Amino acid sequence: PGCGKTLIAKATAKEAGMRFINLDVAMLTDKWYGESQKLASAVFTLAVKLQPCIIFIDEIDSFLRSRNTNDHEATAMMKTQFMMLWDGLCTDNSTVIVMGATNRPSDLDKAIIRRMPAQFHVGLPNEEQRLKILKLVLENEKMSSSVNFVQLAKITNSFSGSDLRELCRNASVYRIRTFLRDHGDELDERALNAQNNPLTESVSNATLPEITMEDLMMSLQKMKLSKMHTGALGLGMTSDLD
Repeated sequence: PGCGKTLIAKATAKEAGMRFINLDVAMLTDKWYGESQKLASAVFTLAVKLQPCIIFIDEIDSFLRSRNTNDHEATAMMKTQFMMLWDGLCTDNSTVIVMGATNRPSDLDKAIIRRMPAQFHVGLPNEEQRLKILKLVLENEKMSSSVNFVQLAKITNSFSGSDLRELCRNASVYRIRTFLRDHGDELDERALNAQNNPLTESVSNATLPEITMEDLMMSLQKMKLSKMHTGALGLGMTSDLD
């Protein structure tokens, strides 16, 4: 998880000059009997019209997992219809590729694995790749001269790409906290002046400090502690460093 499988699929479509359908499995489900099969058929019909095209199924194990007798009849029919259409792509010389991403390949149905002859394991980034990821994530941030990217890449062994991004995001948050702690009163005064005088510089234009090596190391220690302990509460968020 977090090693860029979905990004690789999108980059493949971009480099190959192909259209990209990011299939939302929820779109294939319908309360009316038989409609799910029609929707699955519509996906492939659209892909053929848009060819060359890639149909991408993220977390494919949640949709095309191994079939068993406990499957609901409608779900089993939808899976069967999808696989029949998948095989039919080879009969009309269409340029449509089906790609899937999962971190649980053992849960996939054997019939799906047969239809996916090319499989690629996306492992954790090595030291050189971690160095490039860190520089890419922080390229638009104000960085202190004390930041040693080479050292960071060495000590972040076993970190995924998403872990590295979270490391940098936390370091940026520490920078903001420190700035507000040291200049909170000044910012409150400037905000008050900005309300009374429109020509006064706004608080949003205040100069923020640089991200230091200390911020990054503090973030690293916090993430290592969270990896050591299994918590009962998970918090998900998406945000830009900017």
